[in-house]
Amino acid sequence: MIHPHTELRFISEEKGIGIVATKRIPKGTIVWIADDLDMVFDEDDVDEMDEQRRDLIYKYGYSDNDGHYILNWDSSRYMNHSFHPNCIDTAYDFQLAVKDIEPGEELTADYGIMGDDVAFECLPEEGTTRTSVREDDYKRFYREWDAMAQEAFRYFHSVEQPLKHFIPEHLVDTVNEVASGIRPMDSILTAFID
Repeated sequence: MIHPHTELRFISEEKGIGIVATKRIPKGTIVWIADDLDMVFDEDDVDEMDEQRRDLIYKYGYSDNDGHYILNWDSSRYMNHSFHPNCIDTAYDFQLAVKDIEPGEELTADYGIMGDDVAFECLPEEGTTRTSVREDDYKRFYREWDAMAQEAFRYFHSVEQPLKHFIPEHLVDTVNEVASGIRPMDSILTAFID
Protein backbone atom coordinates (compact mmCIF):
# COMPACT_ATOMS: atom_id res chain seq x y z
CA MET A 1 0.00 0.00 0.00
CA ILE A 2 1.32 3.39 -0.99
CA HIS A 3 1.35 6.43 1.30
CA PRO A 4 -2.00 8.28 1.29
CA HIS A 5 -0.40 11.63 0.34
CA THR A 6 0.44 10.47 -3.17
CA GLU A 7 -1.20 10.30 -6.57
CA LEU A 8 -0.46 9.06 -10.06
CA ARG A 9 0.75 11.64 -12.57
CA PHE A 10 2.27 11.70 -16.01
CA ILE A 11 6.03 12.09 -15.52
CA SER A 12 7.51 12.08 -19.04
CA GLU A 13 7.32 10.36 -22.41
CA GLU A 14 10.23 8.10 -21.40
CA LYS A 15 8.88 7.14 -17.97
CA GLY A 16 5.14 7.37 -18.48
CA ILE A 17 3.20 7.71 -15.24
CA GLY A 18 4.62 7.65 -11.75
CA ILE A 19 3.77 8.33 -8.12
CA VAL A 20 4.01 11.92 -6.89
CA ALA A 21 3.70 13.35 -3.38
CA THR A 22 0.65 15.56 -2.84
CA LYS A 23 1.88 16.73 0.59
CA ARG A 24 5.30 16.73 2.22
CA ILE A 25 6.41 13.21 3.24
CA PRO A 26 9.19 13.51 5.83
CA LYS A 27 12.34 11.41 5.93
CA GLY A 28 11.77 8.19 7.89
CA THR A 29 8.12 7.84 6.86
CA ILE A 30 6.83 4.50 5.57
CA VAL A 31 5.99 5.28 1.95
CA TRP A 32 5.00 1.76 0.88
CA ILE A 33 4.19 -1.43 2.79
CA ALA A 34 3.19 -4.93 1.71
CA ASP A 35 -0.56 -5.40 2.00
CA ASP A 36 -2.75 -8.49 2.21
CA LEU A 37 -4.85 -7.09 -0.66
CA ASP A 38 -1.87 -7.49 -3.01
CA MET A 39 -2.27 -10.33 -5.51
CA VAL A 40 0.07 -13.30 -5.01
CA PHE A 41 0.85 -15.71 -7.85
CA ASP A 42 2.87 -18.92 -7.89
CA GLU A 43 5.46 -19.12 -10.65
CA ASP A 44 3.52 -21.97 -12.28
CA ASP A 45 0.37 -19.82 -12.35
CA VAL A 46 2.26 -16.99 -14.07
CA ASP A 47 3.80 -19.41 -16.58
CA GLU A 48 0.31 -20.64 -17.53
CA MET A 49 -1.09 -17.14 -18.12
CA ASP A 50 -1.58 -15.69 -21.57
CA GLU A 51 1.32 -13.54 -22.75
CA GLN A 52 -0.43 -10.21 -22.09
CA ARG A 53 -1.15 -11.02 -18.41
CA ARG A 54 2.24 -12.61 -17.87
CA ASP A 55 3.95 -9.49 -19.26
CA LEU A 56 1.86 -7.33 -16.93
CA ILE A 57 3.00 -9.37 -13.91
CA TYR A 58 6.64 -9.15 -15.03
CA LYS A 59 6.42 -5.41 -15.67
CA TYR A 60 4.49 -4.27 -12.60
CA GLY A 61 5.07 -7.08 -10.12
CA TYR A 62 7.98 -8.28 -8.08
CA SER A 63 9.05 -11.63 -6.70
CA ASP A 64 9.24 -12.30 -2.98
CA ASN A 65 11.65 -14.46 -1.01
CA ASP A 66 9.30 -17.46 -1.38
CA GLY A 67 9.36 -17.35 -5.19
CA HIS A 68 5.89 -15.85 -5.55
CA TYR A 69 5.08 -12.97 -7.86
CA ILE A 70 3.35 -10.07 -6.13
CA LEU A 71 1.22 -7.53 -7.97
CA ASN A 72 0.30 -4.56 -5.81
CA TRP A 73 -3.40 -3.80 -5.89
CA ASP A 74 -2.97 -0.03 -5.71
CA SER A 75 -0.91 2.59 -7.55
CA SER A 76 2.32 1.55 -5.80
CA ARG A 77 3.05 -0.69 -8.80
CA TYR A 78 3.83 2.50 -10.74
CA MET A 79 6.80 3.61 -8.62
CA ASN A 80 9.59 4.36 -11.06
CA HIS A 81 13.27 3.50 -10.84
CA SER A 82 16.10 5.87 -9.95
CA PHE A 83 19.75 5.34 -9.12
CA HIS A 84 19.21 8.20 -6.63
CA PRO A 85 16.02 6.91 -4.97
CA ASN A 86 14.11 8.85 -2.35
CA CYS A 87 12.52 5.61 -1.08
CA ILE A 88 14.44 2.56 0.14
CA ASP A 89 13.36 -1.01 0.78
CA THR A 90 13.92 -2.59 4.17
CA ALA A 91 14.02 -6.21 5.31
CA TYR A 92 10.60 -5.63 6.94
CA ASP A 93 8.43 -5.50 3.79
CA PHE A 94 8.16 -1.73 3.68
CA GLN A 95 9.98 1.22 2.17
CA LEU A 96 11.09 4.35 3.99
CA ALA A 97 11.54 7.89 2.68
CA VAL A 98 15.30 8.53 2.75
CA LYS A 99 14.83 12.29 2.44
CA ASP A 100 12.00 14.74 2.80
CA ILE A 101 9.81 14.31 -0.29
CA GLU A 102 8.18 17.58 -1.24
CA PRO A 103 4.75 18.08 -2.87
CA GLY A 104 5.00 17.44 -6.61
CA GLU A 105 8.14 15.32 -6.22
CA GLU A 106 8.15 11.84 -7.73
CA LEU A 107 8.67 8.86 -5.39
CA THR A 108 11.37 6.55 -6.73
CA ALA A 109 13.12 3.31 -5.78
CA ASP A 110 16.26 1.58 -7.02
CA TYR A 111 14.99 -1.49 -8.91
CA GLY A 112 18.34 -3.18 -8.36
CA ILE A 113 17.22 -3.93 -4.83
CA MET A 114 14.68 -6.40 -6.19
CA GLY A 115 17.31 -8.80 -7.54
CA ASP A 116 15.46 -9.10 -10.83
CA ASP A 117 16.08 -12.10 -13.08
CA VAL A 118 16.80 -9.94 -16.11
CA ALA A 119 19.18 -7.01 -16.53
CA PHE A 120 17.89 -3.91 -18.31
CA GLU A 121 19.15 -0.52 -19.43
CA CYS A 122 17.93 2.62 -17.68
CA LEU A 123 17.49 6.25 -18.53
CA PRO A 124 20.73 8.18 -17.93
CA GLU A 125 21.00 10.03 -14.61
CA GLU A 126 23.46 12.67 -13.48
CA GLY A 127 25.83 11.77 -10.68
CA THR A 128 26.10 8.04 -11.34
CA THR A 129 28.05 5.73 -13.60
CA ARG A 130 25.33 3.09 -13.39
CA THR A 131 23.44 2.69 -16.64
CA SER A 132 21.62 -0.58 -16.06
CA VAL A 133 19.94 -2.64 -13.39
CA ARG A 134 21.68 -5.99 -13.10
CA GLU A 135 20.64 -9.30 -11.57
CA ASP A 136 23.37 -9.08 -8.93
CA ASP A 137 22.97 -5.41 -7.93
CA TYR A 138 21.73 -6.45 -4.51
CA LYS A 139 25.12 -8.13 -3.87
CA ARG A 140 27.05 -5.04 -4.94
CA PHE A 141 24.97 -2.26 -3.38
CA TYR A 142 23.29 -3.72 -0.28
CA ARG A 143 25.66 -1.92 2.11
CA GLU A 144 24.79 1.43 0.52
CA TRP A 145 21.07 0.65 0.66
CA ASP A 146 21.32 -0.58 4.27
CA ALA A 147 23.07 2.67 5.25
CA MET A 148 20.25 4.67 3.65
CA ALA A 149 17.61 2.63 5.49
CA GLN A 150 19.48 2.85 8.80
CA GLU A 151 19.69 6.64 8.50
CA ALA A 152 15.97 6.89 7.64
CA PHE A 153 15.07 4.69 10.63
CA ARG A 154 16.54 7.39 12.92
CA TYR A 155 13.47 9.52 12.09
CA PHE A 156 10.88 6.73 12.24
CA HIS A 157 9.42 7.61 15.66
CA SER A 158 9.53 11.38 15.14
CA VAL A 159 7.31 11.53 12.05
CA GLU A 160 3.67 10.69 11.40
CA GLN A 161 3.30 7.10 10.19
CA PRO A 162 -0.12 6.65 8.52
CA LEU A 163 0.85 3.14 7.30
CA LYS A 164 2.40 1.89 10.55
CA HIS A 165 -0.69 -0.14 11.50
CA PHE A 166 -0.01 -2.35 8.44
CA ILE A 167 3.24 -3.65 9.92
CA PRO A 168 2.63 -7.36 10.57
CA GLU A 169 2.17 -8.12 14.26
CA HIS A 170 5.22 -10.41 14.36
CA LEU A 171 7.43 -7.52 13.18
CA VAL A 172 6.09 -4.65 15.31
CA ASP A 173 8.49 -5.13 18.23
CA THR A 174 11.46 -5.68 15.91
CA VAL A 175 10.72 -2.53 13.89
CA ASN A 176 10.22 -0.44 17.03
CA GLU A 177 13.49 -1.73 18.50
CA VAL A 178 15.38 -1.02 15.27
CA ALA A 179 13.91 2.49 15.10
CA SER A 180 14.81 3.08 18.77
CA GLY A 181 18.39 1.89 18.25
CA ILE A 182 17.92 -1.03 20.67
CA ARG A 183 18.35 -3.68 18.00
CA PRO A 184 20.53 -3.72 14.87
CA MET A 185 18.66 -3.37 11.60
CA ASP A 186 18.42 -6.51 9.46
CA SER A 187 20.16 -6.07 6.12
CA ILE A 188 18.11 -5.99 2.93
CA LEU A 189 20.46 -8.80 1.88
CA THR A 190 18.46 -11.12 4.17
CA ALA A 191 15.61 -10.91 1.66
CA PHE A 192 17.80 -12.83 -0.81
CA ILE A 193 18.98 -15.58 1.55
CA ASP A 194 16.89 -18.74 1.59
